[in-house]
Amino acid sequence: MERDRVDPGSVVEGLPTVAEIAESCARLVDPAGNQILVEHDGAVVGYATVRWWQERSGTWLYLHRGYLLPGHRGRGVGSAMLGWAEARIRQLVERQGTAGTAVFGANAMAAEEDATALLLDDGYRRVFSLTEMRLADLRQVPEAGRWPDGVRIGAVQPSHYRGAWKTVVDSYADTSHTPQWTFERFVEVANPMCWRAAWDGDELAGVALCSLRRHDRTVGEVEELSVRAGSRRRGLGRALLLDGLRCLRRHGAVTARLYTGTANPHRSYDLYESVGFRRTNEYVRYRKPFGG
Repeated sequence: MERDRVDPGSVVEGLPTVAEIAESCARLVDPAGNQILVEHDGAVVGYATVRWWQERSGTWLYLHRGYLLPGHRGRGVGSAMLGWAEARIRQLVERQGTAGTAVFGANAMAAEEDATALLLDDGYRRVFSLTEMRLADLRQVPEAGRWPDGVRIGAVQPSHYRGAWKTVVDSYADTSHTPQWTFERFVEVANPMCWRAAWDGDELAGVALCSLRRHDRTVGEVEELSVRAGSRRRGLGRALLLDGLRCLRRHGAVTARLYTGTANPHRSYDLYESVGFRRTNEYVRYRKPFGG
């Protein structure tokens, strides 16, 4: 953990508990075929998984992620794990008939020097990255101040779900590297206790989807903050964010986390930092053409 500078509390890639690892593996399609364990003298020293989904652009991303204890690196084990993942992905692509739009994908924190070197040597290239931000003390959240004229902020009710979903989906319209997110999936994972919405007159103008982490309810997460294009630059995003953070605090959260793309055209960093968030780790997303 120290070598890779893993942030145990990260909402992007933290240090999972045994229960969280078990849950994640159970959600895999064909867990026996799409993950491997690496053992040494009867102890597990590493594991790798393969997942896939279709992005908004139509690309089928086949993502593999491997973890190997530092003491077992530099001996070809990481390369063998990478080789297994790519071979498994080739089987899946052939079976699913997605070769025309498939790409290999892999993730690594910027601080993971060993994993980064392995991927770059194998032909992977950086495509984009995410930066995680942390607000250390929710008691320090500033007051909201006055909301923009004509704006009302309140809880997201089930009758608002479709409008909230559409607001978030539309905010990613120009971002190709995002999974397709159906309304049915949105409803399936809905956790609206601290979801907040803003109405400009009768129109739903923005949402802040905030939630408590399931395994540590002292940590809140801002999962989405989206404001429709016609309502930006009026302080609506800040008002929504602060209202959501105060809701998290009322329900027991002590700190809060969020992540955002490093190439962010809306300068969301300025907003987040203005209310107390500070940048932590950078998480890099790599890809390699399927024919590579």
